Amino acid sequence: MSHTRHVPVMLQRCLDLLAPALEQPGSVVVDCTLGLGGHSEALLTRFPEARLIALDRDKEALRLSAERLAPFGDRATLVHAVYDELPRVLERLEVPRVQGVLFDLGVSSMQLDEAGRGFAYAQDAPLDMRMDQSTGVPAAEVLNTYPPGELVRILRTYGEEKQAKRIVSAVVREREKEPFTNSARLVELIRDALPQAAKRTGGNPAKRTFQALRIEVNGELSVLERAIPGAVGALAVGGRIAVLSYHSLEDRLVKQVLAAGAATTAPAGLPVVPEEYQPRLRLLTRGAELPTEEEVAENRRAAPARLRGAQRIREDAR
Repeated sequence: MSHTRHVPVMLQRCLDLLAPALEQPGSVVVDCTLGLGGHSEALLTRFPEARLIALDRDKEALRLSAERLAPFGDRATLVHAVYDELPRVLERLEVPRVQGVLFDLGVSSMQLDEAGRGFAYAQDAPLDMRMDQSTGVPAAEVLNTYPPGELVRILRTYGEEKQAKRIVSAVVREREKEPFTNSARLVELIRDALPQAAKRTGGNPAKRTFQALRIEVNGELSVLERAIPGAVGALAVGGRIAVLSYHSLEDRLVKQVLAAGAATTAPAGLPVVPEEYQPRLRLLTRGAELPTEEEVAENRRAAPARLRGAQRIREDAR
């Protein structure tokens, strides 16, 4: 898979958002979701004084990105890690604080485009969906072994699928005949299970179920819940964080963490707010910023993107 086809989402806006923190010599920026290295390459190019630390849980992504970023030599340090491990990675590298952090959440283009991974509902493939194929439970095992109530919860919570009960009862009926192994059978089952009206809205009817399974398989929301506070904690004063999310659950979580950091924690009614209660963050985006129409036309994967940013303005209260 050639990385020239990969178009990083909202690239220019992410760079502009992080720029004030990364233009000084000696700055360190973390790309928490390296993928095919599009954002990382742009960061290293635009900020020639900056050093990059990039994480990915997918070994194949790390291999491809290492080739792409080789021209930057030792300015780029690539690490096989999940992004909630950021504090430990920085400790190991003896980097106490960083000036910039970027998250581009969701599935990388490479994972979607590589048929054998089972992320995409448009082509038949083994139902795997693990971002790191050396660990964890594949999607087929989730479908074949989870109790019905648990599957309904996953589809409703992570896929916001209104027809979760119908889909799950069809899955349970079918898995008793033969366990699920491939994506095409699941796509067909979902099409058959949904009422006509539900099939007419919002693209491929399997989309929400596949999203839900992917989030469950990779523990994405629980990882994110730890990762965003960890990244904020790693920022030096003046440092900036930019987060691209692709569905409302991720965006809500990011919004909550950044909003909490930007709020005072003082008890109500204090005439003067003492230093320890002052906000630690300043929000850099009004709500979530969306991609432009031109960008969506050029890269359809940008359509659901939501960008939020914040700047660290003071240390944590001791």
